[in-house]
Amino acid sequence: MYVATAVCPRSGQAEGMILPFLNSQGVEILLKQVSQSLPASSHALLILDRASYHTSKTLKVPSNIHLLFLPPYSPELNPVENLWHYLCSHFWSNRIYRGYKELEKMAIASWRKVCLEEKRMKSLCAVSYA
Repeated sequence: MYVATAVCPRSGQAEGMILPFLNSQGVEILLKQVSQSLPASSHALLILDRASYHTSKTLKVPSNIHLLFLPPYSPELNPVENLWHYLCSHFWSNRIYRGYKELEKMAIASWRKVCLEEKRMKSLCAVSYA
């Protein structure tokens, strides 16, 4: 199970989904969701690492989204990394789940608790360059 998320550090707005796999098709689904959530005249810049599923030549990127790739081995430059650390330390680490459904339920509940609270998202993902 993979949790895919896009965050606007300035507004605190987040879009996310649970995926059974993480490949370019999964990224396309998230990009489409982000694209559809934007106001008509808006354009989004997404900061991504250079994982193969982000850089695939077959990846279809909506016209209102631009991808900015980080230098290799530089997660500290990606605002969403702070979110992953927070979710792991507060919700996901050192727990035992009875099965996939329980794990999925916890992932969804914790994502909603944190990511739908714009003030917390601004605090977690704020960077001077975004």
